[in-house]
Amino acid sequence: MTVHHLPSTPATVRWGELPVAGDRPVLEVDPGDVVVVDTVSHEGILEDQGRDPVAFFTARGIEAAAVLPDAVEIARSVPHDPAVHGPHVVTGPVLVRGARPGDVLSVTVEELVLRADHGVVSNRHGRGALPAEYPAGGAEVFSVLARVETDPATGARRGSMPIGPDTGARVRFPLKPFLGLVGVGTPGPQRLHSVPPGMHGGNLDVSVLGVGSTLHLPVQVDGALFHTGDPHYSQGDGEVALTAFEAPLRARLRLDLLPADAVRVRDALWGETPDLLVPLGIDLDLDEALRKAVRTAIALLVDLGMDPAHALAYLSAAGDFAVSQVVDRVSGVHGLIRKADLVELPGVRGR
Repeated sequence: MTVHHLPSTPATVRWGELPVAGDRPVLEVDPGDVVVVDTVSHEGILEDQGRDPVAFFTARGIEAAAVLPDAVEIARSVPHDPAVHGPHVVTGPVLVRGARPGDVLSVTVEELVLRADHGVVSNRHGRGALPAEYPAGGAEVFSVLARVETDPATGARRGSMPIGPDTGARVRFPLKPFLGLVGVGTPGPQRLHSVPPGMHGGNLDVSVLGVGSTLHLPVQVDGALFHTGDPHYSQGDGEVALTAFEAPLRARLRLDLLPADAVRVRDALWGETPDLLVPLGIDLDLDEALRKAVRTAIALLVDLGMDPAHALAYLSAAGDFAVSQVVDRVSGVHGLIRKADLVELPGVRGR
């Protein structure tokens, strides 16, 4: 196992587009290798925020020295047209040697380190869960600076933001870092917009997939062409404003490869944590996204030895299904199935 460092620079990122077959990889690794990625958030560098992160953040009380140089350089020099491209800074692609269509790339998050003590939550005109109602007053974009604080009672870090424009009072909440965008390359010929997720993964925005989690992605092109971005310090399920606490992370990721002949649950998106199975469903229609998540949940339980009808009954009695996000054109639902419930299943006992 080799550990690789992958910075986000104009040479290693695309802004708003996802990799396709034929794209030159910025890094080549073997299955089982670890990649440490310095991700960059798009919030604070976008055109409707001035495309000048130093000016944007210093106007909100952040010292210029605290603005990441890689964000400044990407804003200055990487091509981006908001009318055509998505907002996300996408780092990669990373070629995984030996990966072929039909295999599964398993991306395990070993560590997430905060690269800043601040970030941004934004709502934009025509976007979010309430596109006709917010931002109020005809504004095109409303951005709130969020901070990382230390709880004086416990010493734990937490997020905070003001409750209004002219008050010192703040709301405070737990930090739960994760990567919103984790994916594999697609056949093309055109690069996909970075916003809608799909079977390639991409902008899934599933907040439970933090440190210790693994996302299993069906490989679509030779080399897999792994990529990542959209770092978060926290996100509520639904992500109703449009973005959540968006801020840069250093992510330590292990890339494992499951060959096609060993894949047991096919054509499915799912993840897991040490305690949970996390089936995923995505669709333009939120109801259909739920149905897809339930079907994937049943498939995972059947693979472990449950009868399908009994699996559905168990999910109704004890499984949870949450709205991942409703703001990425394609809506997402994720299920939460406790592994501790499944210890007597034949497929669990046999592992």
